[in-house]
Amino acid sequence: MASLRDIRRRIRAVRNLQQITKAMELVAASRMRRAQQRVLASRPYAQAMRTMIAQLGAARGTGEALHPLLVRRPIRTIGLVMLTTDRGLCGALNTNVIRRGTEFLLEAEQPVEVVTVGRKGQNFLIRRGRKLRATFTNLGDAPDYMATVPIARVVIDDFVSGAIDAAYLLFPRFVSTVVQRPEIVQLLPITPPELSEAERRRGVEYIYEPNPAAILSALLPRFVEVQIYQAVLETIASEQSARMVAMRNANDNARELIANLTLTYNQARQAAITREVLEIASAAEALAARE
Repeated sequence: MASLRDIRRRIRAVRNLQQITKAMELVAASRMRRAQQRVLASRPYAQAMRTMIAQLGAARGTGEALHPLLVRRPIRTIGLVMLTTDRGLCGALNTNVIRRGTEFLLEAEQPVEVVTVGRKGQNFLIRRGRKLRATFTNLGDAPDYMATVPIARVVIDDFVSGAIDAAYLLFPRFVSTVVQRPEIVQLLPITPPELSEAERRRGVEYIYEPNPAAILSALLPRFVEVQIYQAVLETIASEQSARMVAMRNANDNARELIANLTLTYNQARQAAITREVLEIASAAEALAARE
């Protein structure tokens, strides 16, 4: 059994660690609320843009040439944008995303060019010898829209030039504080969504200037940028939520470990006292017998 000094030292170390995890839990909770507000506020805009693209796609003349981002061609090379976090201590969030990305790479029948956003995914793939097309790190906890535009530029330029024939986006979608689900969505070529039955029944007609094709041409690159920006916000909200839950679990485990160590310490101290009492009693009996 460990000595009393060792047990006291371990209790003190666990308490110091508990103070750190508690502080990290409070910081993550504060950042999580702001991140959730940003991601929930951006979803209506992304949905409105999808609806606009569907309306423009329906209004575009049948004889007009397709925009390069709408062109479908035989797939020879695939692009994958994988979003992870820069820091750890957020539970199994990065592990789940990386596992899903690894499955995608193994299942793909064509070569895959990978663009990573976040240090965890970057380090994982580099350690395994994967050559990356590009990598982006240190976006921060509250990146603005322009900070994510270079990511979209890389993917769009590769698709337009023919370096890749399809692009996918992998990110942890924020569902709730305790649920973050890895999700893969097709980024390119853009498939205009179908209008819902309610949107068709509205019968609202728009006048497009100069024409639907010109507006669609200007809107499609922005649509790709918005999708990537939305995925970055989803990743940040998932990261802060997962970190808060992980630190709370660590805090609870530290509290339980302190209770167990305190019990062990009390038992060891009681055993030491009992042993000393027995030694004193035995010595007294020995002296009495000698007299």
